[in-house]
Amino acid sequence: MSLEQELFQRSGSQCELCTASDNLEVYEIPDSPKDAENSILICGTCKEQIEDPEKVDANHWRCLNDSMWSPVPAVQVISWRMLTRLKSLGWPQDLLDMMYMEDEVKEWAKSSIAADPSAKSIVHRDSNGVILEAGDNVVLIKDLKVKGSSMVAKQGTAVRRISLDHENEEYIEGKVDGQQIVIITKYVKKL
Repeated sequence: MSLEQELFQRSGSQCELCTASDNLEVYEIPDSPKDAENSILICGTCKEQIEDPEKVDANHWRCLNDSMWSPVPAVQVISWRMLTRLKSLGWPQDLLDMMYMEDEVKEWAKSSIAADPSAKSIVHRDSNGVILEAGDNVVLIKDLKVKGSSMVAKQGTAVRRISLDHENEEYIEGKVDGQQIVIITKYVKKL
């Protein structure tokens, strides 16, 4: 039985990430250990978004809520990598927190980050220099006027489950009084 036939049989003839059943192809995971089963069956949409970060549609990847529980290590690796890429949105961080992987599978998943020296890491820090991550809770240390609104976010207001701006380390987002706003990191303290 060929690799392609094995993958079609294992996956039930559907994408192992989003369960689409058309335009399927074998995808070999880069940075795979030599002895690992390093191929999965994926659709053209998933492949395009994995290979080109500019074309990523975050809503497409909500399918990882199911596929991250696959018993296939290669599927777990791609699920972890895509969730990690999207974690600044908040909901992928929740899934990463729930995800269970064997240690060697997690090391395999992380190997792509170490192998890509061009991936510039943006680190968000609060007013005290403490590193902020998506999903953290912060408190405002100064009254902030919200641009384009008459609202003033008061000092001492807690902002729960922040999301990070993946292009600028000085910006985070969070809800204050039910309104999603952008906050400058030097005006917050991590709780």
